[in-house]
Amino acid sequence: MNRFVSTSLFLFVAIAGLFATGSAQNDFSFDGETVKYEGKLNRFKLNFSVAELTFTARKAENSSDLLVKGEAVSKGTLISLFRFSFVQQVNSTIDINAVRALKTVKLDVQKERVRESEAIFDYKEKRVTYVETDPKDKMRAPRRIASEITDQTHDMVSGIYYLRTQQLAIGKKFELQISDSGLVYKVPVVVTARERQNSPLGKLWCWRIEPEIFGTGRFIERKGKMVIWMTDDERRVPVRAQINTEYGRVDIKLKSYSKK
Repeated sequence: MNRFVSTSLFLFVAIAGLFATGSAQNDFSFDGETVKYEGKLNRFKLNFSVAELTFTARKAENSSDLLVKGEAVSKGTLISLFRFSFVQQVNSTIDINAVRALKTVKLDVQKERVRESEAIFDYKEKRVTYVETDPKDKMRAPRRIASEITDQTHDMVSGIYYLRTQQLAIGKKFELQISDSGLVYKVPVVVTARERQNSPLGKLWCWRIEPEIFGTGRFIERKGKMVIWMTDDERRVPVRAQINTEYGRVDIKLKSYSKK
């Protein structure tokens, strides 16, 4: 269960990262934004603050690429209650013009376990190559996975940038090709409602978006459901997410939004 909690929290960082990066494709007005969240676990009718999430977006120097950095860090309640700690970081490089992933670099620290990984998207060869290493065991052979991709392939972050550039309406459906850890998944996404949500930005109308990431052959092969509420304005900020599973409910809510 502990590993699943950290995976769920960081999955939100990846999914939400580009929702908060502007209002129009090829518009770099999002450069310098920082968005922070708090993640809570609801289990046994108790509510535990388990992690803080921060991510930033900026334009790369000397190119039109977008760089997104996300980080999820466990908090004291999770450490003291479940004897579990984690730090997860993702750095995603996105081709803004084609709206697709170019490179994903991750650091995953869970208690004593540490993994570093890099995924390179080669559109000429139509292949994503993933390499994972253990920096604490230099003698351990890298884990390598290569999969076939199409011209419109995403990591979790660039997939949502693509979704964010689309016109949204209740009932609208999308299917994204997402690569994670060298594997490729089809992720159906449905806009299911338009609802008002309280947030540090005020009480705002939001799109309710449901990516189908749970189930057989999906990103997470277990029962569950994920919902994201994203503001229906030019900022497109995700103000809340909820992940329901057999282990309990993970709630992620916006704490602050700033821009330099």
